Amino acid sequence: SFPTRRSSDLFKGEAHFFRALEGRAVQDVWIMPARGTRHAGLAAENNMYGTTLRVWDSAIAAWRVIYINPVTGQRDELIGRRVGDDIVQIGTHRDGTPIRWNFTQITPDSFRWTGEALEPDGATWRLEGEFYAHRTR
Repeated sequence: SFPTRRSSDLFKGEAHFFRALEGRAVQDVWIMPARGTRHAGLAAENNMYGTTLRVWDSAIAAWRVIYINPVTGQRDELIGRRVGDDIVQIGTHRDGTPIRWNFTQITPDSFRWTGEALEPDGATWRLEGEFYAHRTR
């Protein structure tokens, strides 16, 4: 479990990662704000309770990634690969907006995750979320 913080809003949250489908996939659950601080009436944009499933596809030598947040209706599909020391996932939001998710500064006990969306000008990437995660024992 990794407590997380989205820097723009300074929320503390949780991310739980585990192997799924007999080790053929990695699933995570993102909860923000953390379960201990959640309350009724959270605005949808501040209510992250979603799951990601990453399944290795040997035909393309990459991970097929899908994220679903039933609270907001968000559904993203991406393709993920290692790029140097980072993991980069490229895809789209449900409405077709291009997105990229980057796992950087990866250590056994921490990582930085950024999510960006391409603006309509086709050149400017807008930061949608930034998380600093640290493993808890």
